[in-house]
Amino acid sequence: MHKYEIIIYWSNEDKAFIAEVPELSGCMAHGKNPEEALKNANEAIQLWIDTAKEFGDPVPEPKGERLIFA
Repeated sequence: MHKYEIIIYWSNEDKAFIAEVPELSGCMAHGKNPEEALKNANEAIQLWIDTAKEFGDPVPEPKGERLIFA
């Protein structure tokens, strides 16, 4: 599990739980429940980091570990 802040909330529009990673621009995932959204967010974080490294872009250090369920 990564130590980036992850905000999880229900989206009526998407009919799914959304997991946003504010420290990584554009990094988000979804799931049918908060646990699945969190799992998918961690996969998205790893893909975001791998892609940034591939293109030589900076990867911000996580500010800390915090989960927010809204």
